[in-house]
Amino acid sequence: MLRKILSFTALFVFSTLHVQAQPAHPDLTDIQRILQKNQLPAHALALVALPLSKSSTSKGTFYNANTSVNPASVIKLVTTYAALENLGPSFTWQTDLLTDGKIEGNQLNGNLYFRSGGDPKLTIERLWLLLRNLKLQGIQHINGDLVLDGSFYQIESLKAFDGEKSDLYRPFMVDGSSLLVNFNAQRFIVTGSLTGATVTSDPFIPDVMVDNQVRVVPPQNCNAHTKVYFHPLQTEDSLTLRATGSIPEGCSTQKYFAFMEHERYAAGIIRSTWEDMGGTISGDTVFAVTPRSARRLSSLPSISVAEAIRDVNKYSNNAMAKQLFLTIGARNRLAADTDDAEAAKRVVIEWWKSKGILRPSLIIENGSGLSRSERLSAYELALMLKDAASSPYAAEFQASLPLVAIDGTMSRRLRRSPIAGQARIKTGTLRNVRAIAGYSNDKNGDPWVIVAILNHPVNIHNGILDTLLNSLHLQTPIR
Repeated sequence: MLRKILSFTALFVFSTLHVQAQPAHPDLTDIQRILQKNQLPAHALALVALPLSKSSTSKGTFYNANTSVNPASVIKLVTTYAALENLGPSFTWQTDLLTDGKIEGNQLNGNLYFRSGGDPKLTIERLWLLLRNLKLQGIQHINGDLVLDGSFYQIESLKAFDGEKSDLYRPFMVDGSSLLVNFNAQRFIVTGSLTGATVTSDPFIPDVMVDNQVRVVPPQNCNAHTKVYFHPLQTEDSLTLRATGSIPEGCSTQKYFAFMEHERYAAGIIRSTWEDMGGTISGDTVFAVTPRSARRLSSLPSISVAEAIRDVNKYSNNAMAKQLFLTIGARNRLAADTDDAEAAKRVVIEWWKSKGILRPSLIIENGSGLSRSERLSAYELALMLKDAASSPYAAEFQASLPLVAIDGTMSRRLRRSPIAGQARIKTGTLRNVRAIAGYSNDKNGDPWVIVAILNHPVNIHNGILDTLLNSLHLQTPIR
């Protein structure tokens, strides 16, 4: 550890503002040229490129390297690497069904307890597997209450994200919870037919009313003439999705929403899935801690951390990132921690400092990047990526990043560039923020760490970052 800290400390000498060490592209001239071309001020970009090959003669590129910036979703790299090291790649979450009653024939006479362990990817398909174990025991009717136990995480309060109004009910806005099921998401499908428009919800949750005002027009091009609009309406007593507009006969469109609180959604999807399987629950929905005397009927382990981080990084899954972050807190909670979010902040900051990073500027709120207050420097993140490249978990971590032009959030970018398939890059996007961070080979096959983060209210776009990434790969100037 001392040798690693001394290595980081020595490297820090080269990270002063606007310093270019021997030769590499993009260099200072490249950076100035692209900023001027896009009418951006000098402070709008922070960039670090570090060679990973020991035989490299370049010391890298450093520009605004120590400036504290909003990283958007590239902070997920911090969350996922911290999860690998703090939880371990094989760590799993567990969801249980228990009872305080007895099975008599095809009836369970007693309450059914749903005890969640914080599974970040308890999809409807996996929920079906959990419930199927009840059917295999001959249970069809539950004569008791459905009791939801969400005590795995201790969450006092979560700061609401200051997002766009149009994003209010989108699945990527979902917060972490012990009772996260299927990402709290519902898909609403509108289909135009000869008899009129239909609106179908999947999964079906009875609490959500659908107000279908969509008109069907004569058959024509679906892409050009489907004009359907969704309006989620929420009051204290009701949840309604109003669908308006028009759709050609024979066409279909869909959209995902998440506008129910975790408890209500979890109860609804458990009940509807069980009913789809031919089962019934006679009692009410209750929220309580599972008694120690309850007997386990069914158990379902989650995917592992190594698998979960692929979804987090490749597809920038905010809900899963938040679950990872809360789990780090839950597994390391101290009496002085107000809740698991605060415990996670403490643990991640301590872990961050253990990497030997001097003058750390890391501010982490929920680990997803969906935050206006999260901060780090490009240099700090580059050091972490360099450390991860030599970690025992390097393969798992690097495989979780999107392959340029191939998959994840980079699938549609740089498709016709020589860098396609040659870099693993995490992306980040917020209002006033665009970011990339990860690993890239240059044209000679030598590996590099690259971090480039734009923070500015105007004139920022992914093309700027793609140009910088191309310059690194080709090792040619930006024209």
